[in-house]
Amino acid sequence: MAHLHPVLVLYLEHLINRFEVCERLAYYGLSTNLVLYLTRELHQGTVKASNNVTNWVGTAWMTPILGAFIADEFLGRYWTFMIASLIYLVGMCFLTLVVSIPSLKPPTCGKDVIYLDCHKRASSFQIGIFYCALYIITIGTGGTKPNISTMGADQFDDFEPQERAHKLSFFNWYVFCIFFGTIFANTVLVYLQDTSGWEIGYGIPTMMLLMSIIAFVFGTPVYRHKPRGESPFTRMAKVIIATSRKWNTSVPVDPKELYELTLDEYSSPGKYRIDHSSSLRFLDKAAVKVDGPASGWDLCPVTHVEQTKQMIKMIPILCATFIPSTLMAQTQTLFIKQGTTLNRHLGDFEIPPASLSVFMTISMLISLVVYDRLFVPFVRKYTKNPRGITLLQRMTVGLIIHIVTMIIASLVERHRLSVAKDHGIFTMNQIVPLKIYILIPQFALLGVSDCFLEVAKLEFFYDQAPEGMKSLGMAYFTTSQGFGYFLSSFILSIVADVTKRHGHHGWILDNLNVSRLDYYYAFYAVLSFVNFLFFLFVAKNFRYNVEVTDVEQESKEDIGKIIEQSYVAG
Repeated sequence: MAHLHPVLVLYLEHLINRFEVCERLAYYGLSTNLVLYLTRELHQGTVKASNNVTNWVGTAWMTPILGAFIADEFLGRYWTFMIASLIYLVGMCFLTLVVSIPSLKPPTCGKDVIYLDCHKRASSFQIGIFYCALYIITIGTGGTKPNISTMGADQFDDFEPQERAHKLSFFNWYVFCIFFGTIFANTVLVYLQDTSGWEIGYGIPTMMLLMSIIAFVFGTPVYRHKPRGESPFTRMAKVIIATSRKWNTSVPVDPKELYELTLDEYSSPGKYRIDHSSSLRFLDKAAVKVDGPASGWDLCPVTHVEQTKQMIKMIPILCATFIPSTLMAQTQTLFIKQGTTLNRHLGDFEIPPASLSVFMTISMLISLVVYDRLFVPFVRKYTKNPRGITLLQRMTVGLIIHIVTMIIASLVERHRLSVAKDHGIFTMNQIVPLKIYILIPQFALLGVSDCFLEVAKLEFFYDQAPEGMKSLGMAYFTTSQGFGYFLSSFILSIVADVTKRHGHHGWILDNLNVSRLDYYYAFYAVLSFVNFLFFLFVAKNFRYNVEVTDVEQESKEDIGKIIEQSYVAG
């Protein structure tokens, strides 16, 4: 790795962190308030608007898998990032134009007419071009999300003591930039969108994203680049296909008879050998030697087979995280819609409903500090575990908090409906005489649960993924998030449809003052409890690859873990 002056390394770090601030600001400035744009400007109902938000966010979480694959297999991190960031910028510019140009944006009835009384509707062309801009942005996030953080890590030489020490500082500042961008988006940007218009609210992050990309390009001549290798997706696919092709082949009793590369081939940097294990023995067929020459799709070394085994055994845990991810979708949809029905005035200042998301971010940050500085040192004395408790135990605590959160959300909504009924409030444009602060507990509790569940989930998939497949482990995390958002759309649609049958009123209507979101949240509490039991079952039967017993070793592994901390803010 080429030697760089320490000041130049700090300059490259600054460029990367600047981009991350602007990218998170753009993403959350769009996603946090999107449900209100769909409701107020496109006049979509509660269910349709919520589903369109969760489908879009789910897509934004799934595309990084494709971005990581392209970077690993074809273009490398830098060029994948550069192309994707330009696509991202095009999408943001397109979106800003769509909400600014009269012929592209939905028609309005004037400032003196509230959206509920406006009967003008957007044309199919205007709706289509809006969604086109939205989904161009998801392509951009797919290429930037998995590559910017790892590019940042690549700028530090682990063989230079000064750079290795500064690497940890980089990760701290990187995570700080993520949360700074998120908090700014959830407060300043959503306020501007509510008061000054969507043109300003989307135009500011677009300009900041443009400036960050220009600044990033200035570092091109001196960025450090690591050579790309075979994608872990491809390696795993080879094992599965080789197994299927030799399905009727018998596996030898002695594992030494299976195919494996020589020790010399594992001596180069970035290559690791894994010994044979007795789990999932049917995959050993991929390493059974064949007569004559064989391609990598017919014969795989034991190490690749073991890597595949370790990834497959995490799938039950992955499935148990889908329902919890659907709960996070509520913070960007129904929770915000609830806020629009409440008294949002603080003196002359009107609080934007989407700004409540900032309490989730703040509570998570506080919880992380308390957990790391107080809880872990205290518990470590008794458990002798460097982490205090195991990753699966930490996830268990998060799942319990999720159940409690949905019970509280149900009780709060029941109280809101009771007050609305007592005051004869039954129409959409009436405000329930309750302060919006009553929703803070459910946002704050989900932030605390993030400290346990989401951070542990991120670390678990990274830590338990074998060396050489860490990026696939991170793909598991993004899949958990993305699939959860899609599942949220499915559950919401099914519940809304089923509860309307046989002449019933329905739980989820456009008018939340006559809906029964309290029933829906209670249903989610029950669903979360059932999922919790499933998680306990799969967690009990899971066997860790390696139990970390050395604190120093754990801190080294945390370097890799924090590389993808941008996903935690999601």
